[in-house]
Amino acid sequence: MNNLFTRRQFLGSTLAAAALSVPRVHAAKSATPKLDLRVAFVGTGNRSHALLHECLQYGGHIVALCDVDQQQLSEPVKIRGKKGVKPRLLSDYRKLLDDASSFDAVVIASPDHWHAPLCRAFIQAGKHVYCEKPLTRTIGEARALRELARKSMVVTQLGNQGSAAPTLRRSVEVIRAGALGKVHEAHIWFTGSRPTTVAPNMQVADPVPAGFDWDQWCGPSPLRPYKEGIFHPRNWRRWWDFGSGTLGDFGCHGFNLPMRALDLGWPDRVEVELVEASTERYLQGIHTRLHFPARGALAPFTLHWYDGDRALPTDALKDVLAVYKKPPQTGCLLIGDGGTLYADVWGKGGVIKLRDAAHLHGILTHEATKYIPQSLPRTENHMDEWLQACLGRGKTFSDFDTGGKLTEIVLANALAVRLGRNIAWQGEAMTVTGAPEAAKYIHPDYRMKWLVPDRA
Repeated sequence: MNNLFTRRQFLGSTLAAAALSVPRVHAAKSATPKLDLRVAFVGTGNRSHALLHECLQYGGHIVALCDVDQQQLSEPVKIRGKKGVKPRLLSDYRKLLDDASSFDAVVIASPDHWHAPLCRAFIQAGKHVYCEKPLTRTIGEARALRELARKSMVVTQLGNQGSAAPTLRRSVEVIRAGALGKVHEAHIWFTGSRPTTVAPNMQVADPVPAGFDWDQWCGPSPLRPYKEGIFHPRNWRRWWDFGSGTLGDFGCHGFNLPMRALDLGWPDRVEVELVEASTERYLQGIHTRLHFPARGALAPFTLHWYDGDRALPTDALKDVLAVYKKPPQTGCLLIGDGGTLYADVWGKGGVIKLRDAAHLHGILTHEATKYIPQSLPRTENHMDEWLQACLGRGKTFSDFDTGGKLTEIVLANALAVRLGRNIAWQGEAMTVTGAPEAAKYIHPDYRMKWLVPDRA
């Protein structure tokens, strides 16, 4: 068992990435050229299907599909087959790296515990990387990837697709311009998720399905007994060895708007209200409060998170309830001394109400804020933005530096939930005051047998 990101390894990987040649790209032939970017997919489960369609829609050339479960390769092959040439099929990402000249970029849609090792390996191989959210499973991994990506020559994009929404980008512009006055709190929620399923005799393994490499699926995380329907497919996120629950799933969506609009750094305190604490699995019904100190002229700020059946504060939601009559299933509500702004957890459908207004109004057509200029670029699609940036046309809005910062904030919240108590968080140092036991969750040990070594 070893730590995946040691300081020595990080320095070595940074130098290696800088020394690698830039992946093959093709010059534009017209104002709207057809893309000729060779893209590989690692992880072909449920989420990858939408990403595959988007990649094809916006001109990506899919050349390889990789998954440790052969059953999960069947549907992606059909998707690609509609376009003609079928991609290579692989069960081990290391085989893909062995033939690195055959592709330019990679989309990572694996379970969360594989995100950091895969991103690290492909960045070091000089490949552009699109990775689903959250960027990593642990805070230490997020910090290391931020630093590695910042110093590399590749294009990165975190897959929190709401970042591309025109309402999210307009909301950021409006809040930054001061339309809401001093914004002092946000309420973010996601309700309706299924509870974690636990089987009897969790330590007794069920037969592993044919064509499924369970050992490799567990990868850097502990090798747990295979249990039918408990971890794979889809349910892995509810176990701390593999994910970070509803919070990890939707926090990188919901926290995105306030982080960008209010220049949030690390919270210095996280307070938790839990039905029950567990260091093994994520239990829903959570209310947390992240406290952020003042940032220059920006006021101290409190971010509330709710999931499961946790009751939402009706007083804070009064403007939303006046329109929707009952709380929507998801939401991100920001409250300032000059007004309120509501969007869904992805930052879409943004509506705003200023102090003297009668009700919420669409953020894109609000008369009182139309004077605020557009300062952020717009894009048709999050995947398209990444594909274009890989070819040198523009930049990504949610690169690994920005997306990694967002992931660190979300995982600081998750850390308090896993510890089951309030914490004082030292963000720069990645430590919890008075809680040395937190270190094993911030910088866990790894099984190294499935991981590629750092490039020297």
